[in-house]
This record gives sequence, C-alpha cells and structure tokens, in this order.
Amino acid sequence: MAEAYQTQRQEEINRLDNEDGRIRRTGTMWTASAHIITAAIGFSVLSLVWDIAQLGWIGGPIVVILLSMVILYTSFLLVNCCTTGDDITGKRNYTYSDAIHSNLGGRKARIYGPFQYLNLFGIAIGCTVASSNSMMAIRRSNCYHEKGRQSPCHISSDPYMIIFGIIQIIFSQIPDFDQIWWLSIVAAVMSFVYSFIGLILSIIQVVGNGRFKGSLTGISVGSITRTQKIWRILRSLKDIAFAYSHPIILVEIQATINALPLSEAKVMKKATFFSVAVITFFYIVCGCMGYAAFGGDSMPGNLLTGFGFYNPFWLLDIANAAIVIHMIGACQVFCHQLFAFIEKWVNGAWPNSTCVATVARGAIKKLLSNCL
Repeated sequence: MAEAYQTQRQEEINRLDNEDGRIRRTGTMWTASAHIITAAIGFSVLSLVWDIAQLGWIGGPIVVILLSMVILYTSFLLVNCCTTGDDITGKRNYTYSDAIHSNLGGRKARIYGPFQYLNLFGIAIGCTVASSNSMMAIRRSNCYHEKGRQSPCHISSDPYMIIFGIIQIIFSQIPDFDQIWWLSIVAAVMSFVYSFIGLILSIIQVVGNGRFKGSLTGISVGSITRTQKIWRILRSLKDIAFAYSHPIILVEIQATINALPLSEAKVMKKATFFSVAVITFFYIVCGCMGYAAFGGDSMPGNLLTGFGFYNPFWLLDIANAAIVIHMIGACQVFCHQLFAFIEKWVNGAWPNSTCVATVARGAIKKLLSNCL
C-alpha cells in the first residue's frame, strides 16, 4: 500500500509544473497556432466576400492587410503582458484578467474583466447561430436538390440549436483549456476544408462566367444610396476587424505553452505571426475570389449558407458539416475561459460544498457519488 501511494504521489508531482504548482503545461507553437486559427477563422471567412464587395478590389484587400498588421502588433504587445517581470522567471498571468491585474491594478481588472466574459458569451451565441444555420443549409440543399430551387424549404433552427447545445455540454466536461488541443486541431482543419471548398466553387463560377466580376471601388452609388454606401463600408470595417477575434483569449492560449528553458513569449509571437499570416491569406483569397465570382449586385451574405452555390449539393453538405465541426471547437476554445471564471466564482461562493464544487468542475462521473 505504501509503495502504491508513493508511486501515485510521484505521478501527481510529475504532472505539476515545477514553477507554480499547476498542471504541467504541454502546449507548443503548433497547438497555440491551432487555437488561434480555430478562434479566428470561422464563419467570417465566408461572409467576408460581402465585405470585399462593399469596399471593392482596391479597398478590400488593403483593409484586410492593414487590420491584420494592427492585430499582429497589438497581439505582440499583449504577449509581453503575459508575464510580469522576466519572461522566464517572472510571475505568469494565466488569464486576461490576471494580466490586467498585474499591469494595471486590481480595480481595473474588476472593471474590464466582465467585458471580456460578456464578449465571450456573445461569441458563444454566434457560434450556436452559425452552426444551426449550417445544419439548416444542409437540409435546404438536399431539399432544393429534390424539389427544385423554387421550393420554399422552410426549416426551423430550434432543433439544431438544441443539438449544438447538447454537444457543447458533452465537450465542456474537458477539464482544462490545454487539454482541448486536439479539438482545436480538428476545428482548424475543418476551417481549411470549407474555405477550400468555397474557394474552389468560386473559381469554377469565375471560369463559367468567363471573366472577373466586381469593380475597383465596390458597389457604386446609384444601385444603392450614398447613405447606404457609407453604412455598408462601416459595417465592412467592423466585420473584418471582428474576423480577427483571437486576442481576447491570447493570454489563455499562451498559458498552455511549455517552452522551458526558452521564453513562452518568443514561442507565442512565432505562433501568432504564423497564424495571422495564414488567416490573412485565406481571408484575402477566399474573399476576392468570391467577389470575382458574383460581383456586388448578386453577392450572397454567405457563400455556403446564403446559397451563392446550389451544386454539387453533396459538396455543399460536406462544407457545411465542416463548419458545424469547426463551430463546436471554436465555441469550446472561447467558452473554456467563461467556464473557468464561473467555476472559480462558484467555488469561492460555496467553498465547503463538495457537491457544488463537483458540479462547477463539470465532473459528471463524480456527480452522483458526491451529490446523491
């Protein structure tokens, strides 16, 4: 018994990070890149076609590149805030709120922290809506194939939102953020899948048209009013900026990296540069090719769910299924920080309740034994 206990205790010690007593970090540049790509490339890569159509061939790519440079610069600044003091031996900040507390003070952390969690909550809602739209798009695509494009094919989104919520409940049982690296990799791969499908279909459409549609300045005043033009430009700027949404969880992603004896900041900067470069490439290529395929007047809000394409319907089904899988991973990447905050708050409110602590951790296997 004594030997078994010592062995178990040694295993627990080996799992701890020698620096701060937390679970040993196992993240690398590639897992961090997967988290960033999963968080950034989402439904927006297919919706950016509409944004490019408002800005035109000149403004669209320029705005995407400029905003990517701004995001990259601000991300590097944020990476430097992940440790207080020396990059290797200094105090490590594990959350965005920790970084605010260490650099700006506890009062500002209490002010700014809720805004982060509200933002994460809103992103989770967006993932739910986006996934249900893709599930409905699969049903509509098959309906159009069977009954023709003139069929209404009305489908309710409620069952699909419920299905997505149940899936999220299951995956939320993963205890720590660094343990969902495999889900982020799968989600990142899925983002490449549906982006490539949208790109290929756009190229086929351009070949069928025999020319590149679109104009240098986007949709011109005349087809829309001057006020609508200004409003759409502002909306496009907002959409493109929102497409780079990963900095909100950048501190939490860096906290998963184990680069000792090197600095995690250097590894994270490499991962951020690589990820932003990949994201920007896909945004420009997919957005511009979609604009070339449809121009401005007939531009769908989304290439795959707005039915810019109808055939081959099975390829659209694959693309929308990939979107759903990606949204599952993206929602977990964002929501794990929200789960951790709620768990910390619940444990602080009821420190002596084993049942409450177990529910907060989401440990279903231990729930019956501790609460019943």
